[in-house]
Parts: sequence; C-alpha cells; structure tokens
Amino acid sequence: MIITGLRGVGKTVLLNAFREKAIEHKWVALEIEISKHNDDEFKRILARELRRALFEIAPKKKWADRVKRAAAVLASFTVTIDPDGRLSAGLEVEPHEGQADSGALDADLTDVLIALGEAAQAHDTGAVFLLDEIQFLSRNQLEALIAALHKTVQRELPVTLTAAGLPQLAELAGEAKSYAERLFHFPTIGKLEASEARRALAAPAEDNGASFTPAALDIALEFTEGYPYFIQEFGLATWNLADGPSITKRDAEQAQVVVEEKLDSGFFRVRHDRTTELELAYLRAMAELGPEPQLAGAVAELLDRTSQQCGPTRSKLIEKGLLFTPEHGYAAFTVPQFDRYLVRAVPDLIVPRVKKRKKNEEEKEEARVTS
Repeated sequence: MIITGLRGVGKTVLLNAFREKAIEHKWVALEIEISKHNDDEFKRILARELRRALFEIAPKKKWADRVKRAAAVLASFTVTIDPDGRLSAGLEVEPHEGQADSGALDADLTDVLIALGEAAQAHDTGAVFLLDEIQFLSRNQLEALIAALHKTVQRELPVTLTAAGLPQLAELAGEAKSYAERLFHFPTIGKLEASEARRALAAPAEDNGASFTPAALDIALEFTEGYPYFIQEFGLATWNLADGPSITKRDAEQAQVVVEEKLDSGFFRVRHDRTTELELAYLRAMAELGPEPQLAGAVAELLDRTSQQCGPTRSKLIEKGLLFTPEHGYAAFTVPQFDRYLVRAVPDLIVPRVKKRKKNEEEKEEARVTS
C-alpha cells in the first residue's frame, strides 16, 4: 500500500498505527523515513534495519538455517558499503558469495528481501517495511524496491510494504515499474468532511467533560478547513484558552490567533526557510493566483518570465516536496493553506512585473507632486 496526501493529513500517524498492528501480530516492522540519499547511503539504511529485523525474527541461538542464510546474504549486501564490518556486526557469518553482491541495486535488494522472507517464514512470522516520505527515493531506488517486492509476492513470502508520501507518488511508482499498479493499492487521504471534523473536536472534549458551542465549531471548521493537523492544533489551543467546560465562540476566535502564530513559526516557516529567493518568488506568485493548482504559464506571466525560464525553479520546488503536479502543466502546494501563509509572511510580491508597476506608479506620483 502506498498512501498519498498533502502535509498534515495523518499519513505518518497511519504508519505508526500499522506498526502497532504488525507488532500485535508478531510481525517485524522495519521503519525508515526516507531522505535524499545516493544508492550506497540507501543500502546502509536498509542494511541497518534488516540486521535488526533478523534479530527480531528470532534470538540468534534459535536461528534456523534460513535465518543463517539470510544473515549471510545480508553480509554480502553490505560488503561494498561496509568495509569495517559495522553493519554485519554480531551476525558472525561469512558473506554468501553470488547473492546480493552484484552491485546492481535491484538484483541485490531482491536477493536480500527473498532471504528475509524465507527467514521470517521459517519462524512463522513476517516483515513489513514502513517507509515515510517515499517520494524522496530516486527513480533507481524506487524501481529496485518495487522489483524486489514483486519477487517476494510471486514467491508468496511474508514480506510487505506500506509507504506514505506526497500526491505524485502513484505516478512516480507507475513510471518506475509498469506492474506497480497491480502490486500496490494507492489510497489517498485528505481533509475531513464537515461532520467528521466536528466529531474530531467535539468527541474528545465530551469524553473529558467539556463541550464546544455550535458557533465555536463553525469557526473551527472555517479556520481548519478540515485538515487533521490544523484540527489537532485548534483543539489544543481552545482547550488551553477556555475558562470553563464550555468552549465558546470567543475561545475559538482567540484560538485562531494562537494557532496561526504557531503554524507560521513552525509548520509553514520550516518550509519557507528551505527556499531560495527565486523559489520563494515562484511560490509567492502562485499564492497570488490562489490556493488551487496553477498553470505554469500563468505563474511565469506574473513573474514576467517564460515557462521555460521558470522550469528549473518549478522542478526544484517539486524535488523539495513543496509542490506537486496534479496534472500536466499545473502545480499545486503540498502544504494546505501555504498560500495564505505566504501572503502573510511576504506581503509584497517578489515579482518583477509588480515591482516594475509599483515603481512606475511611484515615479508618476512623484512627478505629479513635483509639478
């Protein structure tokens, strides 16, 4: 399963829930938050988790032959990236020559996952990979992962994966391997319906002897737009502000200010700070056009440039996970309400055309006053 959605909709929370479910069923969970890594770094991260997984499958003194073989395959996998032997420490096996040592990521990862699946099967358990921010995998890494999982499925081994990332993931996976559509489910999660958002605020309050007035809930829904993380912060703020068991319209109005300041200084700001001046100008121009997906040509026009000139900036913002492409020629924010934040944080447009117009207006006004 590959879960897609914007920031703050609960993808990571779901992965944590799946981890608890896996542990409850005595499966091994391999948790990895993906960053941009070259293939060797990616292999090191996998090797660390795989080593831990083998020891979780069974204590070493109870290892069956299949687990010992998996340890040897893992040792082969680490040979080229672990000259000092740290990643294979404690395995105490010789590398399995001819397995997972070709240097080709797809072939080597397939060997490792098959060995892991056979080891888990021998001990009546399974392994689930839980990968967050999977959109940061390179195409080569994503192809290798999909190919390896496909092979474990064909062999009916107890290895599976649940990943989460931004909305472009289904497209990326399909481009990486044509059979990804058959291998994975691609559920999309987003903002809550109005009734669900009301219940998300009201039910926990009622469980603790408090209640929201209808007017307070109306303000909460309008402010949060049903996005789970915003609802969470809004609920916290109103709870701290309310004097009594009834959370009122006044409490909700005050909470808006508190939550906005918190989001601006954290949730939004950390993404703002990752941009260059040119990238920020592009984002600010998009914000000027509105929260909806924006046509590349329209953004470029506002920047007084061509789409071709803006192309590298747009691509970099997609690469950084700040934008995604819902359809050809369009880009949208991956962060809900980021357009509102940009208008607050950067009140003056960083666009040459607007600057030029303002300058002309100022010059005209100055000339009028002088005359």
